[in-house]
This record gives sequence, C-alpha cells and structure tokens, in this order.
Amino acid sequence: MKEFFEAIESLFVDVLFAPFDALRVLELDNWTAANVVNWLFMIIGFVAFFYWMKELKKFNDNNEEDRDPTAHSFLN
Repeated sequence: MKEFFEAIESLFVDVLFAPFDALRVLELDNWTAANVVNWLFMIIGFVAFFYWMKELKKFNDNNEEDRDPTAHSFLN
C-alpha cells in the first residue's frame, strides 16, 4: 500500500508539477517570461469583456430588451 501512495507522489512531484518548477526557476531570471500565462489570461479576459460590452450596446441600441419593471415574474 505504501508503494501505491509513493507512486502517486512521484506522479505529481516528478511529472505533473514539473512545469510549475520550471516557472519557479525561470522567475528568478525573468519575471515577465514566468508570468506569460497570467498575461495571456488577462488579455483574454479584457477581450471578452469588451466584446460583451459591445454586444450589450448593440442590443440596447435596438431596444430589444423589455425594460418594464413587471417584465420578469420575480420583480412583482
């Protein structure tokens, strides 16, 4: 049974966490390169936010939304 848990430990430490160890070592040399993944997620988030705002403005300009306070049953 001990070997089973040691195999799980070896899988995570030696294989699955290896990219994180590489980023940790890289961070000491170049902070920006180590945080490329974070920057990519932030860029994707900003692009999605601006796209969503553009779509909301398009629907708002077409007056497609029912703005009556009783339009939704939970607002009664």
